[in-house]
Amino acid sequence: MIDDIADALQVPIAASDALQTGEARRLTGPGLLQTAPGAALEVTFAGFPPTRVAALWHHHARRVLDGVGWQREVSSHRHFSSGISVAITAPEDQLYSATFVLQTAWHFVAADLLWQPRGDLASMLADLRGVMAREANPAMLALAGAAKARGIEVLADEDFVTLGHGVRAKSWALASLPDLDAVDWGAIGNLPLGLITGTNGKTTTTRLAMAMAQAAGKVAGLTSTDMVRVGDEVLEHGDFSGPGGARLLLRDPRLEVGFLELARGGILRRGLPVRQALAAVVTNVAADHLGEYGINTVAELAQVKFAIRHGLREGGTLILNADDPPVVAEAARLGLKAAWFSLDADAPQILAARDAGRLTGFVREGAIWLQQGPLAQRVIAVTDVPIAMGGAAIYNVSNALAAACLAHALGVDVAAIARALAAFHSTSKDNPGRLNEFAHNGARLFVDFAHNPHSIAAVTGALAAVPAKRRFVMLAHAGDRSDDDIRGLARGACAFGPDWVMITELPGYLRGRAPGDIPAILRAECLAQGIAADQILQEDSPASGVARIMDLVRPGDLALLLVHSERDKVFAMLGGQAWPN
Repeated sequence: MIDDIADALQVPIAASDALQTGEARRLTGPGLLQTAPGAALEVTFAGFPPTRVAALWHHHARRVLDGVGWQREVSSHRHFSSGISVAITAPEDQLYSATFVLQTAWHFVAADLLWQPRGDLASMLADLRGVMAREANPAMLALAGAAKARGIEVLADEDFVTLGHGVRAKSWALASLPDLDAVDWGAIGNLPLGLITGTNGKTTTTRLAMAMAQAAGKVAGLTSTDMVRVGDEVLEHGDFSGPGGARLLLRDPRLEVGFLELARGGILRRGLPVRQALAAVVTNVAADHLGEYGINTVAELAQVKFAIRHGLREGGTLILNADDPPVVAEAARLGLKAAWFSLDADAPQILAARDAGRLTGFVREGAIWLQQGPLAQRVIAVTDVPIAMGGAAIYNVSNALAAACLAHALGVDVAAIARALAAFHSTSKDNPGRLNEFAHNGARLFVDFAHNPHSIAAVTGALAAVPAKRRFVMLAHAGDRSDDDIRGLARGACAFGPDWVMITELPGYLRGRAPGDIPAILRAECLAQGIAADQILQEDSPASGVARIMDLVRPGDLALLLVHSERDKVFAMLGGQAWPN
């Protein structure tokens, strides 16, 4: 049926060099533009007053929404430097139809801006109503409405509707939904659920928080950019940091506590997957993936990350990093009263939250502490947390604080949090791709997936304290990043003070660039940073680069291998657990 709907209606939209319209997409949950399901698209333009574009959008959106009988639905917009994002809310059983409704409204906007002929509104509305009738599912709306009235999570896709989470969930095929009085409402409910977002550290924080829940004896699960996992079983490998991964996890009947890693892309493309989480954390915000979906600045990216608050149930806890200026600034802009964590026990946000009785996590006298209310509880010494590297890996102390606060907000006791932190290591088993150490020929080799200047600075800062006779670094980058992003990666790697730099191509990740383009940018920036030409090596793949470094290292050397592809090969070469693919 969905394919039929997608092929049923083509909405012509006028375009020119001055007005370019992106693809309309469904929003299955709350996000940056609105707090309800619907549809959205981005438009770039030049030469039109932004206020006029927005006014035309809301005028025509209202006409079309009313024309199809969606009087309760609303339109929204957001300006960005080169255009506008527009959106509408819609009934959650008609989100494919919503994309056509949105395109129809924008058709009239574009026609007015470009002085092009408009389509016939009456016939276009008739076509829309026909598509809507084919997608509409009143039984699904009734079931979802009854669940929401009881505060129960609703998870829906093209095939199934699920009420509740994990061990307290019940699913039905979309084509055979039950009568409301046939549902055993007492057996259905939500679980303790934590959400994690941020530019860097979110995967480690998610894995740590899950380990803490497991240490408390719970069957815990997670979604991440790497996998969906329940207990020790991996359900799927891949990037599941969006709604699909959340549904897969939350439908597992074994699950008792869940942690969802939510990436920027998923929030912008589809919105948040849940609305009944108990707590959410923003680890940090830094420049990464800018230029997509009209998000062009770090401040705008912070707005995307903070949309995670819309996934909290009433009374849920938002946990923020007091050491991260973009996070602090966005919290102040929104006037939020949040829980906070910091490396500084006397940070202003920590003191204010502590005085108000809100949850805080901080470092004091070399230990991690948690406090909510008058009692502060010492969790563990930083030197007893393996991933903190004796305190040198400051970013992992922050990740440990974030995870501890999140787990505590979900009801995990301090003793379990401490046990998990003491047992969690930077290995390819516990935390693959995050400063995993291997020994080879008397040298120390560290594998990390850091890919932006913020994460590179964190990793190189941790390794700066590690003594070494010679330092090697291997780097590469994907082709969908800007030249400035690629140069930023090289600058961060050069700050490591390497004696040798290995630059590799990323086969399969050129993404529109010619072979050799990215290595040339990296090499030029390394030269500009003072690396001698004869100290810069080059190979055609990460695996080849690692093999050459393994031949070159001698006892006492240290190598940082920034691996972005061929991860399984690299782990196998180093004698570690292969990366799952």
